[in-house]
Amino acid sequence: MMRAALLSILMSLSLVACTPQQLQTVTDILNGTTGGITQGEAKSGLTEALQIGLVAATTMLSKEDGFYGNNLVKIPWPEEAEFVMNAMNTLGMHDKVENVTRSLNRAAEKASGEALDVFVESLRQMTFQDAIGIVKGGDGAGTEYFKRTTTVILTEKFRPIIDNSLGQVNATNIWANAISVYNNLPIPGKKPINTDLTAFVTEKAMDGLFLMVEKKENEIRGKVSERTSGVLQKVFGYADQFKPSN
Repeated sequence: MMRAALLSILMSLSLVACTPQQLQTVTDILNGTTGGITQGEAKSGLTEALQIGLVAATTMLSKEDGFYGNNLVKIPWPEEAEFVMNAMNTLGMHDKVENVTRSLNRAAEKASGEALDVFVESLRQMTFQDAIGIVKGGDGAGTEYFKRTTTVILTEKFRPIIDNSLGQVNATNIWANAISVYNNLPIPGKKPINTDLTAFVTEKAMDGLFLMVEKKENEIRGKVSERTSGVLQKVFGYADQFKPSN
């Protein structure tokens, strides 16, 4: 009754005060819709799409070679230590270099399995305003939401797992020894390397995870064939109208 009365008043006022677009917006809000999809559909469809991306990303990355065998996310040596790596390779220490590289990625693979629960909890806390903003936001908008809401928690969860994993494969010692040798060389103007290996791998692991989540999210946005349910088709069909025209 109240909704009908408000709508009637607004329709009267629209003759002098509102554009048709403004009136439609008010009507949508009063009807609990957002221009063709309901609030429930917006959140349900977005949740389903993001869950698909989350499960796909965490499952793939947490397997052996999930990072190490994927050039999109493979973790290299820290940039400031590449010359140490090159020097070791020149001295024929290829195996040790590769052992360090492999161990960095193995640590990230172990940690990635812990991400899904954090992401799911973030989804539970998503509001309608969050959902509709992400639906309209275009490529990567859902992933940006996760970066904003989960980075701190993921860092706390990932760091001890990665630290433990690096220790198990002796990567921390190999790394520390290599850097110590370099830092003690009498090279004029040399700057010492103080890279926190655990922090570096934690950051790179999260970067890779978010990259793969975004990749799947954008596939659903961009390919109708990836919209495998009715609600996905409806919600992202609605989202298509907000894509910039070429």
